[in-house]
Amino acid sequence: MSASEFLTVQKDDQVARITLNRPKHNVLNIPMMNDLNAELEAIAADDTLKCLVINGEGPSFCAGVEVGDHKPEQVDEMVAVFNRIFELINMIDIPVIGAVHGACLGGGMELAIACDIIIASKNAKFGQPEIKLGFFPPYAALRLPELVGPAKAIEVLTTGKTYKAKAARKMGFVSQVADDDEFKEAVEAYIKEICMASPLIIRLNKRAVKRHLGTSFSQGVDLVSNYFLKTMMKTEDTLEGIASFEEKRRAEWKNC
Repeated sequence: MSASEFLTVQKDDQVARITLNRPKHNVLNIPMMNDLNAELEAIAADDTLKCLVINGEGPSFCAGVEVGDHKPEQVDEMVAVFNRIFELINMIDIPVIGAVHGACLGGGMELAIACDIIIASKNAKFGQPEIKLGFFPPYAALRLPELVGPAKAIEVLTTGKTYKAKAARKMGFVSQVADDDEFKEAVEAYIKEICMASPLIIRLNKRAVKRHLGTSFSQGVDLVSNYFLKTMMKTEDTLEGIASFEEKRRAEWKNC
């Protein structure tokens, strides 16, 4: 386990867990975001992990970014440090799970929607209330249209409304909602399912999803098919997966 003033980080041989820990509602400030970026850089460089989980200590996941850091004398640094979070999450080749409970607002919601998968407690509340303070959320303006479409993204950003977990799932950016007393178990079950696979093949699957984005259909088919044939089919773990199926035994992954 490693720790900073604002984060608790745990790693085993399969899973990394980053817990936001800045009482009371894990509001992000510049030092906290610098610490988060350092941890994300280390995780991005670790090719043995299978999954990253980001969650929050206390009553909330994250209630936003420190309003004081938006002042003109600090805002350039704040935006650079904040954007680096999303650059790094985008670089991470394993599934990133946002385990969200309580308030998930502003920059906290942006952090959550940067994750590949959001598992939300029934008590989670999502929203981008920046408009009420005279701001707009830059990353949400980029990411939300991909997740919910432009019209719904404009609604979220221009109304500043708060959405319950079930509504967020209906909109499409939350994958699963669990009752509050079953939330931790639901997250662990999701992690367990992912961790059954080879760490290499997990990474190749995520790369395959991202590899064709922004291309035409025919280009995408070629890119993903070539990746399948020339990269994945050359791995020992794919051959081991085939052999284990035919031999009716558990696969022994080598991560190569």
